[in-house]
Amino acid sequence: MTIREQVARTVERGTNGDDSPVDVGLTLLAAAIAAVLVLPLSWLVVDAAGLGSRALELTVDSQTVEVLLRSVALVAVVTGASVVIGVPLAVLTVQGEIPFPRFWTVLAALPLAVPSYLGAFAFVSAFGPQGELADLLAPLGIDSIPSVYGFAGAAFVLTLYTYPYVFLTTRAALLSFDGSLVEAARTLNTGRWEAFRRVTLPQILPGITAGALLVALYALADFGTPNIMRVEVFTQFIYARYNAFARDYAALLSLQLLTVTAIILAIESRIGVDESGAYESGGHRGSVDLELGAWRYPALLLPTVVSVLALALPIAIFGMWLFSGGPGYQVGRLTFEWEYGLNSAYVALLAAGASILVALPIAIASATADSRLAALADRAPYVGYATPGIVLAIALLSFSLDVIPAIYKTVPLLVFAYVVRFMPQAIGSIRTSTLQVDRQLLEAARTLGRSRLSTFRAVTLPLILPGVAAGAALVFLTTMKELPATLMLRPLGFETLVTYIWRVEETGLYGQAAVPALVLIVVSGLSMAVMLAQEGR
Repeated sequence: MTIREQVARTVERGTNGDDSPVDVGLTLLAAAIAAVLVLPLSWLVVDAAGLGSRALELTVDSQTVEVLLRSVALVAVVTGASVVIGVPLAVLTVQGEIPFPRFWTVLAALPLAVPSYLGAFAFVSAFGPQGELADLLAPLGIDSIPSVYGFAGAAFVLTLYTYPYVFLTTRAALLSFDGSLVEAARTLNTGRWEAFRRVTLPQILPGITAGALLVALYALADFGTPNIMRVEVFTQFIYARYNAFARDYAALLSLQLLTVTAIILAIESRIGVDESGAYESGGHRGSVDLELGAWRYPALLLPTVVSVLALALPIAIFGMWLFSGGPGYQVGRLTFEWEYGLNSAYVALLAAGASILVALPIAIASATADSRLAALADRAPYVGYATPGIVLAIALLSFSLDVIPAIYKTVPLLVFAYVVRFMPQAIGSIRTSTLQVDRQLLEAARTLGRSRLSTFRAVTLPLILPGVAAGAALVFLTTMKELPATLMLRPLGFETLVTYIWRVEETGLYGQAAVPALVLIVVSGLSMAVMLAQEGR
């Protein structure tokens, strides 16, 4: 048989859609891994069932409903405010004729690199009752300033550090937007605002809703920021019940929070449906110039103010702590040790490695197999990604206590939580790289007598290696910042950067948090660099 005939037979097998035993086995492996990853979440139902008839009574309890409504209100306010800030910034940096647009783009995206609980930490230190602003105003006779604590303060801080989700996704939609559509609308005597409302907005709506979804899920799941801003939300409510040894009640509340998460996902899926083909057009894809005229410099006020508050303020506060003297800053019961940083890096490395190992079969099966099982295995891990960290932690604690007590509050359980929480980042990166591999190269290798495994090792793996590395980097960097899961699942005496910052905040020795806070900001900045590099590929 000639090589040409072998290639023809290989292509014919592929076009006929006959999955080989290897494909079927890979898909089943991916499905099994996905099932293992989401299985512990089902333990919440087991725990909540222990409440019996009290479950309904506790679900509609007035205090529960009040905290739940407050959390939903916080999500709504933060999401709406993020859209109000993120969309104009995206339009300004993509279409506005402003000086140095790339500089303002990077500056507008960078607040995503600062964990929101660090931002809250800095705001309380700057604008709190005994903060830096109060000290500056005291000699002027101003004894008190408006409180930064409460619902408004939490919403403000969360918005500052989550609007970049909307900014980045809207910007991506604008960059892929077909500018000829607006030009056609303008030739029909449509005004600038009318063209934006009727042509541009429907086209970029999927991008806006995608970013809004990320903001809503973040605001719902956040634990550290509301706690520092002294506003009780559902994640804290769950945490308090669990620490009060009401494990079944905490499980019930966790299921309620998961229900709200599912509702948010359902709303996004309906709003975000692009029935008009927003990203599909036969025209040219060019940006639409927004002529600002004399407003081009006043328009810079928005990104400037946002950047000062979200970036300059925390860096200035943490830098001041780093170089300030006095007993409140350099000594105290909580002395920082670099071992905490090594612990963070250690578990993050384990999480990155484990995530890649389990993400590879799922991502490759998703990219190469055309079956519902492969698609289901690809989507199932995203349940863990959308699950709030505190809910996942409670599920894993209950599961380990009842099923495998030996792993209760151990490093393996902590790493497993990170894998469940962040592995979808690795899946997405590897799947994208796999889809870009030329199938003809694989078919050529097979016709030369290489096995499937040999072809993967010699051809596929080197080609997808950048995607694998990017996925590992994203998991590593986001693991370093994770607070709720680390706080609840870490072994006794095992401190990391985020748990140390948490202890410092609780004791009020803010100055001790300078070094770990700055380290986390740098790490988060690297995470942002990886994300931007992924966008540019």
